[in-house]
Amino acid sequence: MEALKQELKELIITSLDLEDVTVADIVDDEPLFVDGLGLDSIDALELGVTIKRKYQVKLDANSADNKKHFASINSLAAFILAERA
Repeated sequence: MEALKQELKELIITSLDLEDVTVADIVDDEPLFVDGLGLDSIDALELGVTIKRKYQVKLDANSADNKKHFASINSLAAFILAERA
């Protein structure tokens, strides 16, 4: 799971062109949106598309669970692992 978390951090930085953010800046259990990393709704859309393509997971744009899945690196990694199982 640690390798997946590292990969997700790198994916977030590259796919969202976060020039001033490093992998070390992204804490596994801190929020990705608003507080924490400070991503916004546009970032969420871009990140969702990227994760859907890369990890072949199903994301429903109307699902209330998306907020929970994308809350932190920990929750995102757990979601991807659960979808792959």
